[in-house]
Amino acid sequence: MRPAGLVATPRAVASLRRMVLADGPEAGLETIALSTGGGLDAWLLAGRCLDIGPLWWRGRQIGWMPPQGFLHPAFRRAEEEGGHGFARLFGGALVTCGLSHIRQPAGGQPLHGRLPFTPARVTLCRERAGMLEVEAEIVEARLGGPVLVLRRRIEAASGGARLRIADEVENTGPAPAPFAVLYHFNFGWPLVAPGLSVGLEGQALDVPHAPGDPAAHPMVGCHPAGGGTARLVSPEGVAVTLAFDPAALPFLQLWHDLRPGVCVLALEPCSAGRDVPFPMLAPGERRSAWIELTLSDA
Repeated sequence: MRPAGLVATPRAVASLRRMVLADGPEAGLETIALSTGGGLDAWLLAGRCLDIGPLWWRGRQIGWMPPQGFLHPAFRRAEEEGGHGFARLFGGALVTCGLSHIRQPAGGQPLHGRLPFTPARVTLCRERAGMLEVEAEIVEARLGGPVLVLRRRIEAASGGARLRIADEVENTGPAPAPFAVLYHFNFGWPLVAPGLSVGLEGQALDVPHAPGDPAAHPMVGCHPAGGGTARLVSPEGVAVTLAFDPAALPFLQLWHDLRPGVCVLALEPCSAGRDVPFPMLAPGERRSAWIELTLSDA
């Protein structure tokens, strides 16, 4: 909240600032810098699906930072390298995957579909009544194929430590289309360090290797979401709580690559489990999903 009479503008407490990155392979990438004034700061990458790039808690970076930076999507294609172009662009605290495919390349679809890194059209960027509000629209379309529209709203309270993401996917095409969505939330050091704990609905999830262990290798597991609450606690006592809509996102994947020099762990609410058919959207049908990311000192 704005301290009455003590600041000249609410932006002294919390703000949204639109900017364009100007250096190297990030040049030209449209970004919205969000600061709640409560310890949570993030870059919303409008040039990459309005996903989350850097994510800070009390001034410390906790999202996983890729060595190549946040490449402008014009530099790479999802279909390259046998459908594994995703790996050239991957990074940041959130990459949204879908909308008609997730996971490994199949049926002509690249790894995690074509939604990741697609530029968003920002329709609202507003500081109002103690709230920071951003809305955008992302379209995945092919003539003769699926036409899916993602409408995204991200909001955070001034002075708070929580981001809420509310998505709606609409099938605007003439034929049924999959509702395939996976929210790839990615965390790195200092959250991901020896002694971290990961839980789902209060039950510990197995992380068989300590971060940085030379014997570690990439691993993925998929679990029923239950009530939809996952939690990661760092050895320093920083906690990330991910609450999500279990009706729309009935599964949670846990993926990690804890090899030295990588050390990334991802919590991934998703619309279908491994080897489970995707839900379908009829023409004109809409489906919504929400996620709340809360940061705290445990």
